[in-house]
Amino acid sequence: MENLNHPLSNWIPYKLVEKDSDVYFEWIYLADKKFADPFFDETIAKCKSHEYNSKLLRVVSTVENLIDWSAALIPVDLKSVVFHVSRCGSTMLSQSLATSAENIMISEAPIIDEILRSDNFGLDKKSALLKAVITFLGQKRFPEQKNLILKLDAWHIFNAGYLRSIFPKIPFALLYRNPIEVLKSHQKMIGMHMVPNLLPPSVFGITAKEINEISFQQYGALVLERYFQGFIDFYEADQNVTLLNYNDGMKNVVEKFVSFINVDYSISELEKMYERLKKHSKNENAIFEGDFFKEEELEIDFIEVEKLHEKLKDMLMTY
Repeated sequence: MENLNHPLSNWIPYKLVEKDSDVYFEWIYLADKKFADPFFDETIAKCKSHEYNSKLLRVVSTVENLIDWSAALIPVDLKSVVFHVSRCGSTMLSQSLATSAENIMISEAPIIDEILRSDNFGLDKKSALLKAVITFLGQKRFPEQKNLILKLDAWHIFNAGYLRSIFPKIPFALLYRNPIEVLKSHQKMIGMHMVPNLLPPSVFGITAKEINEISFQQYGALVLERYFQGFIDFYEADQNVTLLNYNDGMKNVVEKFVSFINVDYSISELEKMYERLKKHSKNENAIFEGDFFKEEELEIDFIEVEKLHEKLKDMLMTY
């Protein structure tokens, strides 16, 4: 059953707006667009040319509107939340899963990050907002849709305990990779979370003193240390979580993830997922030929991050 009779069918909240001490949510019309792009924002950009979204007036609502309106909407089942350390195959995983018509694959939706990092809400209101937004993102817009999968931003591992309190029965997945490969990927094109102060260092539990004592490159290694430690802490504490290692091969990652979330995909759906792995994660028209990194050494002390990486690998083999 779709949501054709709901007045906000095919509309989603996609941006948190703070103005004059008030908080609003801006909405966008999806029309027939599916979340098939590597990132949520790419799909949103394509929707902005629709006549409903190109008017001077913007569609906005209050916090209470959003929560109330979500109550009458029918979402598909949330099947998993994916955490990752960045540059570890998470986009390839999400693009593989997005090939299935049964899946709604939401990849790094900024609105989720905006709510998680906002200081405007108490925990109860924040939890209600997250549930409401995820309901809209997972609304059943096409008959074949059955599963919602969320891939979060890398730093959301620090919210995993809180998110578990909201979704106590949902399988969580932790995807990681050899830290040298992760940091060499950031050397080629650095992500904003690896640049000091682009995201508040407090997000990672990093102090101003620590930043002042290390190099620009070492900061990225420190962020990665915190990600790995976050993975270890959550994996040790939670009973419904799996570790996925990019270095075991992406086909193994997809197979393990699909088995873990307990979705019975058809052979043809699985074949489409595996076929997508042969293409570049961010360009399905290009063949993926592997990562090519510069040969020179990174001027980084890898001792601590390698210790944590080895501990993760040991946990993967032990549990």
